[in-house]
Amino acid sequence: MAEYKKGILIYNGNAGQKDAEKTLGVCVPIISQHVEQLLLLQTKKPLDALEFCREHGEESDIVIILGGDGTVHECINGLGGLVNKPVIAILPGGTCNDFSRTLGIPQNLRKAAECIFEGEVRGVDAAESTSGYFLNFWGIGLIAETSENINDTEKALLGRVSYFLSALRTIKSMKPFTFKLELDDRVIEDEAIMVLLANGRMIGTNELPYPDIQIDDGLADIFIIKEASFTVLKEIFTMKDTIDWDHLDSQLQHYRTSIMKIETEEEMNCDTDGEVYSSTPESIRILHQHFKMLVPKVVI
Repeated sequence: MAEYKKGILIYNGNAGQKDAEKTLGVCVPIISQHVEQLLLLQTKKPLDALEFCREHGEESDIVIILGGDGTVHECINGLGGLVNKPVIAILPGGTCNDFSRTLGIPQNLRKAAECIFEGEVRGVDAAESTSGYFLNFWGIGLIAETSENINDTEKALLGRVSYFLSALRTIKSMKPFTFKLELDDRVIEDEAIMVLLANGRMIGTNELPYPDIQIDDGLADIFIIKEASFTVLKEIFTMKDTIDWDHLDSQLQHYRTSIMKIETEEEMNCDTDGEVYSSTPESIRILHQHFKMLVPKVVI
């Protein structure tokens, strides 16, 4: 007997028809074993996924998101304000798929579909800002400018490597900005080249080397990078298990908090889960286990 009576599968319409049919042919037979009534919804323009979730979310037992981080971001903004939120399942279908990686979901589509339905439902934190909800990260400075400077041709040809190339180009021209930051237990006024709030563990497919980051504890991790140093970025965004904080103390600061308010001397663009559409000042709070997600049993 299927575990879920009604569900929707939202998939990205940017893929060609043949690619979409091939992708659906891999995952739909598996999903259909677990969802009795499955509605397939293809996005055709920006914000379609958000509207699908608002329209069908409360009448569904499960929403399955087949897409990249941008599609996931749209969906959680459509679901975040609902009173009766469905269970969420994420299947990787983008360039980086950072939050699905954080959840421990295999990046092979068939394995991912099989794995999540063999898993369990867990509470997952969300962050709410003045401009909406997000799951993975928020940042200003280097991270936002890197996102804005990504070359579309490079992204199409090189995938996640395009983010690294953009960061290399951007760091050469980065200048510190002045900010005021309010957290749970302190106020910080300083200069930096980047302020990053992390709820998830992955950015650009690289794992943040801080083992205490959890996505169900009601807290976010704040990283303040003070200098435009390639050495610091390499320490943070390479696949290391831990950071030598003492070595980097003068260039990087780390805090944990459930709220964050930030002001900058000049208005700055904000990168939210890879999408740049808001600006400072900004206010963010962590919503403890706001969503319920299907995850493999061995994660979180």
